Amino acid sequence: MIRIAISGKSGCGNTTVSTLLAKKLEVNLINFTFRQLAAEKGMTLAEVLEAAKTDDSFDKAVDTRQVELAMQSSCVLGSRLAIWMLKEADLKVYLLASDEVRARRIQNREGGDLAEIAAFTASRDKNDTERYKKLYGIDNTDYAFADLVIDTAKYAPDEIVSQILAEVSKRGLTA
Repeated sequence: MIRIAISGKSGCGNTTVSTLLAKKLEVNLINFTFRQLAAEKGMTLAEVLEAAKTDDSFDKAVDTRQVELAMQSSCVLGSRLAIWMLKEADLKVYLLASDEVRARRIQNREGGDLAEIAAFTASRDKNDTERYKKLYGIDNTDYAFADLVIDTAKYAPDEIVSQILAEVSKRGLTA
């Protein structure tokens, strides 16, 4: 069994890299996020993010579900807190990119005004960091313990997956 945890802030490529890696390894992809929770609850992402500021049940629902799913089989778990929450991960990968790169990627994915996206993303980052510290005592700006830290602005998604697969091979991990 192999469990790989991939984390990073919005727009760093978590979903893209996690999806590609899971396909390459032929394992389950676990990427249950606020976006999916919002869809399940018939809410917008913004509504869920606002509600999560005062109602811890949103975070706990997402985080608990992810870890439960990850413990069932070999997988790639891609989420903001994966490397902190999935203690049993065989490999922990943190993806990063500058605020500008992240905002541009989000704009390409969702459309909208770049300045508004950048402001919303900065606000979301700040709120997320405060919430994770309050809920779990996790500082999501401290990822030095990750096995790999990759600047996604420097590589295409398939190159990032290749770097992760090289580390998987080096460690002798198998699905």
